[in-house]
Amino acid sequence: MALLHVGFFVLESFLWTKPTGRRVFGLTAEKAQDSASLAANQGVYNLFVAAGLIWGLVAHDCAFQIKLFFLGFVVIAGIVGAITAKRSILFVQALPGAVALLLVLFAQR
Repeated sequence: MALLHVGFFVLESFLWTKPTGRRVFGLTAEKAQDSASLAANQGVYNLFVAAGLIWGLVAHDCAFQIKLFFLGFVVIAGIVGAITAKRSILFVQALPGAVALLLVLFAQR
């Protein structure tokens, strides 16, 4: 999940106005240019999510709670993104986040 969010960061912060970014997000060159600063902001959010997920992997104390917090955040943000932006976010972000969250919960037992 952390690598996925690093990928989102790269797409949104560096490739948003490039052909790859426009193709991934279905944007025209004009729409991409007009929304580039918002995309960069989203990219930074995704980088912080990745950092939190990595923190949960390397932390010794409270690692379980850190993982729960950040994976829960990923799932909720994915659901909101699917409702407000693009339905595919549900499958690209929320579903993998939910699977990871369930794996963390089962591993704790």
